[in-house]
Amino acid sequence: RARTDVAMAPRGFCTALALVLMTCASSAALAARRVATPRAPVARQAASMVAAGAQQNYDGARIGPPPDLPSLLLHNRIVYLGTGIVPQVTELIVAQLLYLQFESAEKHYYMYINSPGTVSADGMTGFETDAFAIADTMRYVKPEAHTICLGMAYGTSAMLLATGAKGKRACLPNGVIMMMQPMARAQGQASDLEIRAREVLYNRKVLASMLSDRTGQPVDKVLKDMSRTKYLNAQQCVEYGIVDRVLETAADLPAMPSFMNKL
Repeated sequence: RARTDVAMAPRGFCTALALVLMTCASSAALAARRVATPRAPVARQAASMVAAGAQQNYDGARIGPPPDLPSLLLHNRIVYLGTGIVPQVTELIVAQLLYLQFESAEKHYYMYINSPGTVSADGMTGFETDAFAIADTMRYVKPEAHTICLGMAYGTSAMLLATGAKGKRACLPNGVIMMMQPMARAQGQASDLEIRAREVLYNRKVLASMLSDRTGQPVDKVLKDMSRTKYLNAQQCVEYGIVDRVLETAADLPAMPSFMNKL
């Protein structure tokens, strides 16, 4: 009789009943999936932090992408020039200096220099104007620059070393400074070579003027010393006026970066 009643029921009623049963089944399946896979707000929060590049801690564990070394140094107000002065390096260092001023205009920063300047043994690596841009930014920003030479400071990088604040320029005992004049790299028509030659002579005059201003040496003497490569050891560098002291002992060294205590 039940089969007869169902068979005799209106077709619209049967369709509605089927839709209700399908909705209940879908709801039950969705609830089962939620129970099987509980919400993970911490995981989603961590994923969003990683996507945003944030550095947070949760339950003692670090959340976020591993920091690169320049970022760790910059967090401790340290700028490191450890390669030739090329446009890409200039862009990075200028940006770091501007950021340090934005972070705090009152706190000083350290600039460690181990650079062949704009000229290397293989030839030119950059233009003198790249070094001039860094030097101008160092003098433009308010934070005081503490420059330290480790290894070498050749050519324009020696000028950056001398651009640090007076009394805050230093060199490690085995550091070597080399003074040299800009070198031309040009080819083409005679008129193009002439234009480039005038530019090189102008850059030499600017470089000598900047060194004279920072060292107290006469411009003529600086130009004469730059006419051929002139090497200076750490003590000679102090006598010339490029740096103010040699860091002989651990007590002379700057404060250790904070992240070193956590390694």
